[in-house]
Amino acid sequence: MTATPTHAPTDRVPDAPPGNWVDRVAPQAWKPYLRLARFDRPIGAWLLLFPAWWSQALAEVSLGRPHPNLWYLVLFFLGAFIMRGAGCTYNDIFDRDYDARVARTAARPIPSGQVTVAQAFMFLGALCIAGFVILLQFNLFTIVLGAASLLLIAIYPFAKRFTFWPQLVLGLTFKWGALVGWAAVTGALSLAALVLYGGCVLWTIGYDTVYAHQDKEDDELVGLKSTALKFGAATPRWLVLLYPGAVLIWGVAG
Repeated sequence: MTATPTHAPTDRVPDAPPGNWVDRVAPQAWKPYLRLARFDRPIGAWLLLFPAWWSQALAEVSLGRPHPNLWYLVLFFLGAFIMRGAGCTYNDIFDRDYDARVARTAARPIPSGQVTVAQAFMFLGALCIAGFVILLQFNLFTIVLGAASLLLIAIYPFAKRFTFWPQLVLGLTFKWGALVGWAAVTGALSLAALVLYGGCVLWTIGYDTVYAHQDKEDDELVGLKSTALKFGAATPRWLVLLYPGAVLIWGVAG
């Protein structure tokens, strides 16, 4: 099964930051895969990573430890970048027909024909294996908890097809690290970790709603849903609730 190019391949993706390191220095053969994993725009990986680091820090403080476990910091860093890449690849595989019809995403590697679906699945498999190896470095409870996130990851690409709240599903998925960080340190979960997770979910709904506004006209045309379409002109009022709500909940968490 191969991708059907609907646009001529390009040497850069329009929504990637200009002059990013992939465009400048990556080998030409690697560029489509690095772009598929969004290594040309690492902000998403940082947004995945920070809740895990925050949660780890809270857990370490709760145990009276003066310094964080540096090995865990490194594992979470690597895991965030690898699994963010895996999630983006998985999402692009199943969104390829929609991406081909949206101006911002039409030049992505799969809809533009630079990477076939079969190649994308193989790349996804390699990323998942790497992510699993990292997960195995933690305690058993954390391994099980991390694996449980796969259900949300599997659901997310399809959420925008049946609900106006895909940003909620994204938040539940993308901020799972807020649970994993605590579990890695303590071998269990606590109310503090759950509260931190809830705040991170509100934060995600807020920033991804803003992000989704750039696609709302195209989304309407192709039949996709989002909180940007749900909130519409009322988005600023929702943000006034979501962002302060997230900060308040984080304060409760510790």
